[in-house]
Amino acid sequence: MSLDPVPSRVLAVLAHPDDVDFGAAGTVATLIDLGAAVTYCIATDGQAGGSDRTISRSRMAEIRRSEQVAAAAALGVTDVRFLGYRDGELTVTHDLRRDISRVIRQVQPEVVITQSPERNWERIYASHPDHLAAGEATMQAVYPDARNPFAHMSLLDDEGLEPWAVPEVWIMVAAQMNHHIDVTDVVERKFAALAEHASQMPEDFSQVRERVTMWMSSVASHAGLHEGRLAEGFLRVDTA
Repeated sequence: MSLDPVPSRVLAVLAHPDDVDFGAAGTVATLIDLGAAVTYCIATDGQAGGSDRTISRSRMAEIRRSEQVAAAAALGVTDVRFLGYRDGELTVTHDLRRDISRVIRQVQPEVVITQSPERNWERIYASHPDHLAAGEATMQAVYPDARNPFAHMSLLDDEGLEPWAVPEVWIMVAAQMNHHIDVTDVVERKFAALAEHASQMPEDFSQVRERVTMWMSSVASHAGLHEGRLAEGFLRVDTA
């Protein structure tokens, strides 16, 4: 449960707009309140999302980018970066690894938050192929790419980006959790961020509140918190 010491720079690397808000918005709000600078790196524009067939996929990408920027602002995050890969087609390529490594070297985070590269059979919705790819590419960018001056040499030679070794990674919705953040006191900001993703939400937003509250209650129970508390959970990995 401890956030001592508080990381000064945090980078969240996710597959789609809204992924960070479902999995870690309460944690992000908590980190912001404690003085951390948080950057989002979103691999795709989410153009395969939603069910309205009258909206073109290019228009949906625009909508989802705008929604993610607004959701970030609801938590106090102002640095949101999109890599522009196609939703539903994300794979672990050298280009994706390079692009994530670039952001790591630019931001120089002390913590990277990302998705699990391992399928979670108990929460299968969390194991979208794009999520798995984003998690695996991020882990490969953390180690060995971003810290290796001879990986993606154009980053150093052409862009002047020095290598950066990320000390730790927090993996969202992992089958095994060893790190929990009590988000009870900031949960309304999490729901405010989620509500910004209107194109992806049911008309009755209370359904989302109920489902997400149930998840966070389960995580809090797993962490041994008192009844009524809510938490987000991660697999905390030492990558120093």
